[in-house]
Amino acid sequence: MADGIVRDGITLRTAREDDYPAIAEALHRWWLQPGFDTEIAIRERVAMVPRLWLQHFAGTSLVAYEGEALRGFLVGFLSADRDDEGYIHFVGVHPELRRRGLGRRLYGRFFEVCRAAGRRRVRCVATPSNALSIAWHRALGFAVEPAVEDYDGPGITRVRFVREV
Repeated sequence: MADGIVRDGITLRTAREDDYPAIAEALHRWWLQPGFDTEIAIRERVAMVPRLWLQHFAGTSLVAYEGEALRGFLVGFLSADRDDEGYIHFVGVHPELRRRGLGRRLYGRFFEVCRAAGRRRVRCVATPSNALSIAWHRALGFAVEPAVEDYDGPGITRVRFVREV
């Protein structure tokens, strides 16, 4: 995969473990909703992307920087058990850069990683209440599969997405 591609002042490159502090800070700050986000909710979100993701899947994960400032990231991997699939675990784009194509760039680069490794499809999930995520994935060409109750434990339903690459 070509690395360090710069467009519109944003450098997109493969992630490294030393990117973790910036990603953890982004997980803490980029989704803040006054009156809604609690310290417990913030800790739960940060816990979804522990450092081990960049210790074991940095080579298939991506970061986007503007100078020294993290502007976006995608944590993804090539499935060890499904040799024709890649999986996107978590994606974030700085609130000031949303709706400017950075998320699409991150996904596009991950699709390239998957194709180069002989993967034919990419999967990911979202919560059913996240209408923006569902609409965005549809706009990117993902098919929406039926929601699965208890997908990530009792009472945790997920909508599943799949896209051929």
